[in-house]
Amino acid sequence: MNKAPNLSVRKSRPQSLGGAFGGLLRLFGVRASDADLAARWHEIMGAELAGQATLYGLSKGTGVKKTGRTLIVKAINPAGALALSYRKDDIIKAVNKYFGYAAIDKITIKK
Repeated sequence: MNKAPNLSVRKSRPQSLGGAFGGLLRLFGVRASDADLAARWHEIMGAELAGQATLYGLSKGTGVKKTGRTLIVKAINPAGALALSYRKDDIIKAVNKYFGYAAIDKITIKK
């Protein structure tokens, strides 16, 4: 006999629409959302970089093409902030490769 599911207990955390659609769009090869970037931060950065920093935010771009965006990351500790400052170009390349276009221009590291 099948037991009815208990709908009063949450099995996972709520997800933003951008993150949910990001997963759906990924099936079709499209990466278009900032929430998708946040949801896949460890996958995009790799274990080493993701262990040193967390995604803090992404500034809005300017103009019609929304250029000039800044990725804001928060370092786990001061030594991690120094290590991240040496790897800024790698982080920019990884995020831009993930989106498939020049989504960000620079990085700000918060301590």
